[in-house]
Amino acid sequence: MQALLVAALLTAAQPAPAPPLVQEPQTILLWPSGAPGAIGDEDRDKPALTIYMPPNTTGPMSAVIVAPGGSYARLSMNLEGRAPANYLNTLGIAAFVLRYRLGPRYHHPIELGDAQRAIRTVRARAAEWHIAPDRIGFMGFSAGGHLASSVSTHFDNGKADAADAIDRAGSRPDFAILAYPVISLVEPWTHQGSKTNLLGDAPDAALARSLSSETQVTASTPPTFIYHTNADTVVPVENAVAYFFALRRAGVTAEMHVFRNGAHGSGLAQQDPALAEWPRLLANWLRAGGFAK
Repeated sequence: MQALLVAALLTAAQPAPAPPLVQEPQTILLWPSGAPGAIGDEDRDKPALTIYMPPNTTGPMSAVIVAPGGSYARLSMNLEGRAPANYLNTLGIAAFVLRYRLGPRYHHPIELGDAQRAIRTVRARAAEWHIAPDRIGFMGFSAGGHLASSVSTHFDNGKADAADAIDRAGSRPDFAILAYPVISLVEPWTHQGSKTNLLGDAPDAALARSLSSETQVTASTPPTFIYHTNADTVVPVENAVAYFFALRRAGVTAEMHVFRNGAHGSGLAQQDPALAEWPRLLANWLRAGGFAK
């Protein structure tokens, strides 16, 4: 009996297992030697990825590049960048928050090029980061949602003979997540601020149509999850609905959740009991698609 008591005391005295180490976010430039088309040397001229890794990085993990919104004029890096990245980490998914260049300083095709470079970078370095190269998604909020739909409808397989190994990687995301996205640049419900910041004051009509993502969907567009609210008066829900119908017509796997109430720019909406359901619905969708455990 005494031996059992001593053993129990020794067991109780053992320190609790240390929690998994959480890596501090690291920021890398998409073009370390300078981005093409850059017109300055400030941070705003240097597109970058901030890397958020889950505690268990043995992999192979899914990864999501997160594009914050801000009307193509600013970036909501906390609400629509860091917070979603941390949530994705809880699902065992690596997250990369994208700092892309903005208008009116930069116009298309700079923003799209930054986003495509981000996808190529994660895919080219997938082995290094323990990421599955065929499970790389793109998540965007508001104008970042337009960027997510743009990379979903404008992509290539990379240049096999490129000197830069990153340029050899394809730019198609394997899945997309759109939160209250700007979609059309030609309809009456277009978000004019995003359109102007992206294309300038007098954009070519054909260019605006080519960047209206509801007109560009094909059977090759990746599976997509969409979240919006019916009460959004900044970016009307017609944007999300038009894109969903285009995906459906093309036979692309898609899921959309439109909540009755909720203002634009809710992020993960953790302070709203109703809207806070949408990240959980997203988690279910990711698991059903094989993108999360």
